[in-house]
Amino acid sequence: MTETQMTPELEDFAQQIADAVESFLVVLQAMSREENPGTVVPLLLVEVSQILFAGARLGAQQDFTPSAEYQPDVGPDPDLDAMRLRLARLLDPVETYTYNFDPYAPEIVEAQLSDDLTAVATDLANGLRHFRAGNVAEALWWWQYSYVADWGNLASAALRALQSVVAHDRLDLDFEGESEQIAAAEAVLDTGEAVI
Repeated sequence: MTETQMTPELEDFAQQIADAVESFLVVLQAMSREENPGTVVPLLLVEVSQILFAGARLGAQQDFTPSAEYQPDVGPDPDLDAMRLRLARLLDPVETYTYNFDPYAPEIVEAQLSDDLTAVATDLANGLRHFRAGNVAEALWWWQYSYVADWGNLASAALRALQSVVAHDRLDLDFEGESEQIAAAEAVLDTGEAVI
């Protein structure tokens, strides 16, 4: 393996990814403290979309290689359990969802939005700790590796679930007066008479 050479362009790229990661982490914590799931779900849709864009940018790059064989210790993972529990309560009506784990080897998996979003945040935070410690090559390697191996799939599944919630909210509305029209139409069908 050849160590990733840090050019000014690559350092700028790493800063952009770090900014996207930090924004996601801050906003996810803030959203977990919200009271209204009706406002949180659409905002989560935006935030997950944005972090997936950062992940796609990582995935499109050459493989990053860390400077050392073993990951340097940057301390324990952040304790995000309180955030996970707040998200679970907030998202309770839509918390559990199913998705196809691998479209090339179909397997339906049941998951929880709060668990998946917290797992994404944990992976991202680990890379951010490396970045803040000045180990940019390790941060890029970690973000890229964990995107491909874990958080990219989890975020993609969560994105699809959130998009589905938004779609059902917008498309499954009863229009005012619709129930009366349906009742009248059913009455016509039952009697075979037209109502004029």
